[in-house]
Amino acid sequence: MDLYTISSNFLFAAFILYLIGTLFFGATIGQKRQQNIKSKSSKIAISITILGFTAHLSYFIIRWFASGHAPVSNMFEFIAFFGMMLILGFIIIYFIYRETVLGLFALPIAILIIGYGSMFPREISPLVPSLQSYWLKIHVTTAATGEAILSISFVAGLVYLIAKVDQTVRSKHTTWLEIVMFFIFATAAFIIVTTTFEAMNYQSVFTQELNESVRDIEYHLPALIEPNSSELKTEGAFSTGLEAPEWMRGDEAGSKLNTLIWSLLAGFVLYGLTRLILRKRVAAAIQPKLSRINLDKIDEIIYRSVAIGFPVFTLGALIFASIWAQEAWGRFWGWDPKEVWALVTWLFYAAFLHLRLGAGWHGEKSAWLAVIGFTIIMINLIVVNLILAGLHSYA
Repeated sequence: MDLYTISSNFLFAAFILYLIGTLFFGATIGQKRQQNIKSKSSKIAISITILGFTAHLSYFIIRWFASGHAPVSNMFEFIAFFGMMLILGFIIIYFIYRETVLGLFALPIAILIIGYGSMFPREISPLVPSLQSYWLKIHVTTAATGEAILSISFVAGLVYLIAKVDQTVRSKHTTWLEIVMFFIFATAAFIIVTTTFEAMNYQSVFTQELNESVRDIEYHLPALIEPNSSELKTEGAFSTGLEAPEWMRGDEAGSKLNTLIWSLLAGFVLYGLTRLILRKRVAAAIQPKLSRINLDKIDEIIYRSVAIGFPVFTLGALIFASIWAQEAWGRFWGWDPKEVWALVTWLFYAAFLHLRLGAGWHGEKSAWLAVIGFTIIMINLIVVNLILAGLHSYA
């Protein structure tokens, strides 16, 4: 096997080990579990997680050798590295606080992140000229590590809210918490739908006429939304005939909107089936399993994750990024969408620390801020990278 195949196998092994680790972390949760069973399950769970991280790290190192550069140059590589750093952050937090419940949430979120990244092209390709710099491995890896550590606060915040929010009455808190759960289901649905049609080798081609030029656009999901001003070339392929809005520009605008709609629709189906089986809100079904967790400790993890992740993110996403921008483009700041959103992320977590330390926002308020912060990180990862055109669009 070549190095590319070996690295891919290691990443797949990490994916499977994280899934198995989740099951063992699940065995530690609940009121009626005996202490010896919990202890054995937690030891097995963290051991499997460490083994999975080792496989994940092996993927990263081998792919680096195979490509000749730090494997963080495209969406697949960046997201795989982001997921690896999230797992590393969880492992460190686990050995400090010994909270097994975090593993039950951190590992599935990492699995979803890795699965999402695997939907992008995975082939090794040469670096574009703008990325041929030693700053690639310095800036990108540091920024991703900072975001991953900050994401641990989301994991802890989600645990805190599920355990704390009163599920006996419907309120804005239960509604927003359920919206968060829905988007987790929608991400899982995106992976399921994309993987299914990829296994079927589904493809349809549209010819689009735009600005007196003609180009072919490939779809790998049935077309709920067609590209604007286009014609279906593939015989027998499904299409509703609905076009993407004319204001959505770009070669892949229609395809991206189509994928988004598929993800949301499949998410509604997956979430609806789960609600039908549980006969209650998802968070309400999970809450009894978390009745014995130490909320003060979870609250401290929320703060510590931000306190550690914020300076790392500052270093990677602002300072190192500005130095590289000055070297590559002759200016340290240019209001590029990626730069602006990095600043938005930085300002939000700066406000988080101010409210936490200056205004005494602890507990539920702090947990909601952690959830909002992760949403901002995901907007940066998904929307800014894929939809907003800018100097960072090569990612």
